[in-house]
Amino acid sequence: MRFAIETFTVHKRFSLTISRGTTSQTTNICLRILQDGIEGYGEASPFSVVAEELGKSHTESHTNDLLRQFQQIIPTLERFNPWERQLIEETLKQAEISSAVQAAIDMALYDWLGKKVGQPLWRLWGLNRSSIVPTSVTVGISSPEAAHARVRQWQELTEVKVIKVKLGSGEGIEADQAMLLRVKEAAPHLQLTVDANGGWSLDDAVKMCHWLARQGIKYVEQPLAVGEEKSLSVLSEKSPLPIFVDESCFNSRDIPQLANWVNGINIKIMKTGGLTEAMRTIHTAKAYGLQVMFGCYSDSTLANTAMAHLSPLADYIDLDSHLNLRDDPFTGATMQAGRLLPNDLPGLGVEDHGSHG
Repeated sequence: MRFAIETFTVHKRFSLTISRGTTSQTTNICLRILQDGIEGYGEASPFSVVAEELGKSHTESHTNDLLRQFQQIIPTLERFNPWERQLIEETLKQAEISSAVQAAIDMALYDWLGKKVGQPLWRLWGLNRSSIVPTSVTVGISSPEAAHARVRQWQELTEVKVIKVKLGSGEGIEADQAMLLRVKEAAPHLQLTVDANGGWSLDDAVKMCHWLARQGIKYVEQPLAVGEEKSLSVLSEKSPLPIFVDESCFNSRDIPQLANWVNGINIKIMKTGGLTEAMRTIHTAKAYGLQVMFGCYSDSTLANTAMAHLSPLADYIDLDSHLNLRDDPFTGATMQAGRLLPNDLPGLGVEDHGSHG
C-alpha cells in the first residue's frame, strides 16, 4: 500500500461551547491509501475528554502529535495490502498508536474495500438504510437568548427533528435550567436530549435529572466527569432518566465496568479507533442490554459519513459536526427528513472537493 497524509482546517459557522471549553476551528488530517489503482479515504480529528486540553493551542498540539504518529507508523504499514486487516490492526495495537490515527487507517481500508467490490459499506454489511433514526443537532452552552437564536439558525439550515442541548455551565445549574427553557420555547414540539460533558457534581446531577425529567427530556449524557464513574451507581439509582456515557467509554473494553450503572453509550469513531472497533462496541453494548448512540467531535463529512454506514444499528444519532462547518471539503451522506443517510456510491461514498494544506 502507498499512503499520503495532508491536513485541512475547518471552521465552524458557530463556535461550540461545552462544559470543558469552546472550539471554533480544528485542523484535521486526511489519509489516503492507494492500492491497485483504488484510493481509500480516512480522517483523523483531534479530540480531548478533559477541560484543560480543549483550547485552540491544545487542539493544534494534538494535530501535530497525530501527524507524527502517522509518519511513524506508515513505513511499517506499507508492506501490507488492504486485505490484511487483522495483521494491520495487531500492528497498530502493538505500536500503541492513538485511536484517531487508527480510525483514519481503518476508515480508509473500508473505503478501499467498498470501492474494490463496487458496493457501499451499508450494503456490504447487509444493513437497512431506511431504519436510520434522525440525527440531533447541537446547541452549545450560551445565554438563554443566544440558545433560542441558535435553535432558529439550525431550523433555517436543515430539517431539525432532535436537539441536543449542552449543559454544565460554569454559572451553575440555574443557568442550565434557564437556557434549556428557552430552547424549549424555540422548539416546543421537538425531542430534546441533554449532554453535560461531565460538568455536574453528583448532587447537581441528581437534582438536574429530576428537573429534566419534568421537562420531558429523553435522557442525560455524561452527567459526571471522567474519573467519577464510581458515582454513576448512586446516580443511576436516584435518576428518573436514562444515563448515557461518552467520555467515560472509549471502546468495547470499557463496557463491562459500566454496564450495571448506565443505560447507554455514545460511540465515536475517533474514540473507538475505526469502524471495526465501533462495530465490536455496538455488539458488546447490545449484549449487555445497553442502547447505542453515535456522536462526533469536530469531524468533517468524511468521518461522519463513515459512521452513517453503521447508523442502522444505532438507537440515537448525533452526527452533526459537519453541518456546522463553513468549509467542509467533502461531500457524502446527506440530510433527508432529518436523517443523515449514506449514498449508493461504493465504499464510504465520499468525494473530495476541497483544497488541503
